[in-house]
This record gives sequence, structure tokens and C-alpha cells, in this order.
Amino acid sequence: MGVLVAGGTGGLGVAVVRELVRTGYEVTVADRHGEAPDGATLVHADLLDTAETAGVVEGVDALEAVVNLVGGFGMGPKVEGAELEEFERLWRLNMVPAFNLAKAAMPVMAGRGGGAFVCVSAKAALEPFAGAAGYISAKAAVLAFVRALDAEYRDDSVRANAILPSVIDTPANRDAMPDSDWSRWVSPEQIARVIRHLVSQDSEVTSGAAVPVYGRA
Repeated sequence: MGVLVAGGTGGLGVAVVRELVRTGYEVTVADRHGEAPDGATLVHADLLDTAETAGVVEGVDALEAVVNLVGGFGMGPKVEGAELEEFERLWRLNMVPAFNLAKAAMPVMAGRGGGAFVCVSAKAALEPFAGAAGYISAKAAVLAFVRALDAEYRDDSVRANAILPSVIDTPANRDAMPDSDWSRWVSPEQIARVIRHLVSQDSEVTSGAAVPVYGRA
């Protein structure tokens, strides 16, 4: 089974790729930079570019699943003090790769008789907080997009689901929040196992879901 992991060289991405490789999947990683874990194939690509993304999807043999981990976080002032450029940057970073990947991959998986498409939204899409309107709006859009994909492709047996993390226990987040209770955070490896389930046929009756992966955070 061919799985494409977009954004697979970061803290969460490496854990996801390792989990998928460990459980027998043929994994292709698409990212602008970085190195793929052992057992995976790395393709350097800009997933903000529609044609480049289509080329990556075309190059994956027997594609049956896409895991899109590309996105970004940003904090700032309330909306009255925010800049449109930052709002648009966060929307573009969180939404455009999802659109480009779905545009290229959904018909391929539908033509093969089914598959899975997994995206990352956020707990904040359901429980907003002040100072992150751009990020929250973008992650809410990801969730709505996944539900739209479910409506369009469920009859083709292509499942579309989103995971909703809160704070992921990565070195970068520990450095940024040294006084937090890290024991309440969820590890990349824990989230990776949920994603592996959503990729597998064990989740064949689950589509259009927003799956919490925030533990106690």
C-alpha cells in the first residue's frame, strides 16, 4: 500500500512515517527540506504549487492514502491589530497544500477503488482562544474541507478524516513553553498510531470525522 506523507520531516511527521514504515506501508515523504526516516522515499517539493504537487502524487505507486501534515501556527494581537498579510499567510499555509493534494490524489484513489485522506486541524478550531484568529480560522477551514471531501468521495470509498491535536510534545514546544505541564501533552508517537489507524482498513467505516488527539492538554 502506497502512502504519501506530506510534511513528513518534522517532529510529528517523522513519528508518523516511522509508524507507517514499521507496520509495512510503502511511504513517500513530500517536503521542501529535511530528511526522511529510514525506509521511506523523500521527494523535495513545494506543496503550495498545484502542478508540483500533482507531480508528486503521480509518482507514488499504488497510492491508497495521503497524510497531510503541512501547516503552521501563529499568534498575535486581536483582530483589530492583526495584519491581513499574516491572516492570508496562515490560511494559505494550512489550506492550499490540502487542496492541492486532494485535487491530485482523490481521483487517483477513487479510480483504484478506495483510500484514505487524513489532514491536521486543531482543537482550537472547536475551542478558540484569543490572539490567533488567523490560525484558528485556517484550521476550522481544514476541518470543513475534510467534511466536504467526505461528501464528494464517500461513494467512491475514499475516506476523509481530520485529527485535532492540542499541544504536541515536541522539543520545539518544550522550548517555547518551558513552564507548562508537559505530562499533559500528547507525544508524536501516540498521534502517529491514530493516523495509522485512519489510514488502515480498520477505519473503513469512519469518514468525515474530527478525531481528538489532545489527551489532557
